[in-house]
Amino acid sequence: MRRHSIAIATLVALACASVSAQYLKYRDPKTPRNADGTPNMTAPAPRLPDGKPDLGGLWNATDGRFLTNLSKRAGIDPGFTPWAAALFKERQDNEGRDRPAGRCLPHTIPNAMLVPNYPWKVVQTPGLTLILFENFTQYRQIFTDGRDYPAERQPTWFGYSLGKWDGDTFVIETLGFNDKSWLDDGGHPRSDEMRTTEKFRRIDYGHLEVEFTFNDPKAYTKPWSVTVPFILLPDTDIIENICENEKDVEHIFFGGVKPK
Repeated sequence: MRRHSIAIATLVALACASVSAQYLKYRDPKTPRNADGTPNMTAPAPRLPDGKPDLGGLWNATDGRFLTNLSKRAGIDPGFTPWAAALFKERQDNEGRDRPAGRCLPHTIPNAMLVPNYPWKVVQTPGLTLILFENFTQYRQIFTDGRDYPAERQPTWFGYSLGKWDGDTFVIETLGFNDKSWLDDGGHPRSDEMRTTEKFRRIDYGHLEVEFTFNDPKAYTKPWSVTVPFILLPDTDIIENICENEKDVEHIFFGGVKPK
């Protein structure tokens, strides 16, 4: 039965990846080009009229689906509390079988940005920055108009985000999460007390790095951070991706007959 579950999950992932790979093609006239017409990924980062870096574009994680890999590489110990350590071990032991995305429930910060083959798009406007996720066709709002967090708020999957510039670094502070999602597919837990700090730095035209800091006293003994690299996908755009729920898997792969 477990082998069937793993096989189904693999087939779903392959199917989703093949759909995601069917990107729209658009030759962006603003893209810097090499002599042969290919995008110049190491050209200087573009800037907005106010001089701040333009973070706009379609981004995809080059590494980081499992935060454990990044934290070990950087010599970082997340420092689980006993409750979180037990939960993380359970999720590792069952290979993420119960992860929310497997039931068409939303990803979160930073998991929504780490899903392989599903890019995300930054749209900057005065007073508001949007992040549009291809996976599940979800979005985030980061307010930069000087407002404070709402006095009354319901816990949400993506929380409530406020942004500001620190030199050329875009800093996002987020709170107001629910306790239903995972930080990554590896199963790092979070609680409703988690606060995140994200620091966006556009290195050049084609490369972005984001430093994520997690401050969650219920799940971790101290704040901890990882830095994730992202690469620009030029001359294309996101497409709609709707999760149809796992009930469709049996029809797609088994012709309506459930595996035994």
